[in-house]
Amino acid sequence: MPDSPSTLFGHAHALVGMVHLRALPGAPASRLAPKEIVKTAVAEALQLEAAGFNALIVENMHDRPYLADASDADTVATFAIAAAAVVAAVTIPVGIQILSGANLAALAVAQAAGASFIRAEGFVFAAVADEGLLARACAGELLRERKRIGAEHIRIFADLRKKHTSHAITADIDMAAWVRAAEFFQADGMIVTGTETAVEPDCAELAMARAATKLPVLAGSGATPENLARIFRSVDAIIVGSSLKVGGVWSHELDSARIGRIARARDLVPM
Repeated sequence: MPDSPSTLFGHAHALVGMVHLRALPGAPASRLAPKEIVKTAVAEALQLEAAGFNALIVENMHDRPYLADASDADTVATFAIAAAAVVAAVTIPVGIQILSGANLAALAVAQAAGASFIRAEGFVFAAVADEGLLARACAGELLRERKRIGAEHIRIFADLRKKHTSHAITADIDMAAWVRAAEFFQADGMIVTGTETAVEPDCAELAMARAATKLPVLAGSGATPENLARIFRSVDAIIVGSSLKVGGVWSHELDSARIGRIARARDLVPM
């Protein structure tokens, strides 16, 4: 039985930590052999689990600039090995996101690695991102593939109004309409972000999303110890990445002190 929205990942205020894989083979910044990428990912996953995080997302954030569909063989092969190692190392749920927009590949990796969910960009509607035109919504194809491969236990959290993206062509659609469309197309939950990495989501949009659905709502960017309680008023879980790193910069190493501050701030949020 899936968690109810109020206890997503087994906690009323779930924290989802980002495991940013070092640049994978083929990416411009690639420097490490796959075994070193895997070793680092597992170490970071264990550190976040030990700090009290309730779930993780494995992501190829260091692969910038991103392909519009990063389902090339080099990316997927190493990603799958790393994801499987993380799943084997921790006891909390693990999710998959392959940047950018490689949702079919993410689903396949999740199935192969034993992950629990994926974060899917472009689930409904079209947009223009920094990697180009995202002209096709993926929901129809993605859910059919999930059915075909027997992966219906893997939840799909739809990333609405993807960050680093212009949404001028959908400017007449408010967040409630985005949520209703994603729910109609059978998403398992909604992710609402700020406009860029490390930018807090708009509180009005979070509240609108919460009011529009009984499905889980997650905040996808910009969490800090100072705003955590405010964000949790409207969401079931918060995905945290940049705030866990040295200086609050996503590309830096994990900072144990910052991780501790986030965990303690969550524990102070009223139930």
